[in-house]
Amino acid sequence: MTRLRNLRRSKIIRDSLGHHHVERRQLIYPLFITSGHGVKKEISTLPSQYIYSPDVLLKEMEKLVDLGLNKFLLFGEAHEKDFLGTGAYDSDGSVATTIRGLKEVFGDSIFLISDVCLCPYTSHGHCGIPDKTTGEIKNDESISLIAKSALTFAEAGSDWVAPSDMMDFRVGAIRKTLDANGLTKTGILSYSVKFASAYYGPFRGAIDSSPRFGDRSTYQMDPRDMRQVSREISQDIAEGADAVMVKPALAYLDVIKTVRNLTDLPVAAYNVSGEYTMVKESASKGLVEERGIVLENLGSMVRAGADWVITYHARELLERNWLE
Repeated sequence: MTRLRNLRRSKIIRDSLGHHHVERRQLIYPLFITSGHGVKKEISTLPSQYIYSPDVLLKEMEKLVDLGLNKFLLFGEAHEKDFLGTGAYDSDGSVATTIRGLKEVFGDSIFLISDVCLCPYTSHGHCGIPDKTTGEIKNDESISLIAKSALTFAEAGSDWVAPSDMMDFRVGAIRKTLDANGLTKTGILSYSVKFASAYYGPFRGAIDSSPRFGDRSTYQMDPRDMRQVSREISQDIAEGADAVMVKPALAYLDVIKTVRNLTDLPVAAYNVSGEYTMVKESASKGLVEERGIVLENLGSMVRAGADWVITYHARELLERNWLE
C-alpha cells in the first residue's frame, strides 16, 4: 500500500518537490512618486509603503538594488489636477523626472515600468475623459491622451509602459505612437484583464485617484463575466502587447490560469492594495502568521501561471529573508 506521507515526511523532500514558489527574479515592486524635494511620507492606507519625491527615491533605490530588487512599477501622485489630466503627459512631471534620474545613475541594472493612466491627474478621477453633458467616458478621445502619456515616459527612458485605463484600442494607439517616434524597443505590459474590483480602495486613497462621480464599471471588467477574458487578451496581443496582466490576483487565480493557457506571452499578476492591506492588518493583530500567509498567497499566483508578481510585499520579502 502506498504511503503518500512519505513524500512529505522531511523538509528536504518537501523542498525538493516544491515546484511552485516565489523567486526574487519574479518580483516587481510598485513605487509612488510625488513632486517636490526631500519628501518621504508613509501611506496611511498602505502600511510600510511610502511616497517619494524624485531626489529621495534616487537614494532609496540604492537600498532596493542592494536587496536584489530590479523591476519597478512607477505611479505618480498629482497635487494639481485638471479635466484633461495634463500631468499624465508632463515631461517635467515627477514620474518623468524620476525615470531620467534613475536611468542616469542605474542604467540597465534596473527595469522601469511606468503605469499609464489619467486617473491620478484628472479632476474627475476617471481613467478617461468624460463627456461634459452625459458623464460617459469617451473612449477614442481618451486614448490619444493615454498614448501621449506613454510617449512621455518612454522618452524619459522607461523600459516599458503599462496602460491600466482599460480603454479599447489603447495598446494599439500606444504601439503606433511609440514606433512613430523611434521607440520600438519600449515594451508594453498591458493591464489586459483588469476587473472593477473592491480591492483597490487602499491604492486609491494613497494617490487620491477615486472617481468623483459614478464608477469605472463601464470600462473595467465585470468580475462575474469570464467570457470576455479571452477577447481582451487576444485584442491586446493583436495590437502589440509584449506581456499581459491580471488584476487583482488573489480572488482571480482561475483567471490567471485561464490567461496562462491562452498565451505564451509573459503573464503578470498584480497582488493589489486590498489584498496586501488585509494581510498587514491581520498580522498586526496577531491573527495570522505573516510570512506564511504572504508566501502562500504569492505562491498561489505563481502556481496559477504568473511569471511576474507585482506586490507591495516585495521589499519586506527580501529585507526579512522570507524567500530563503
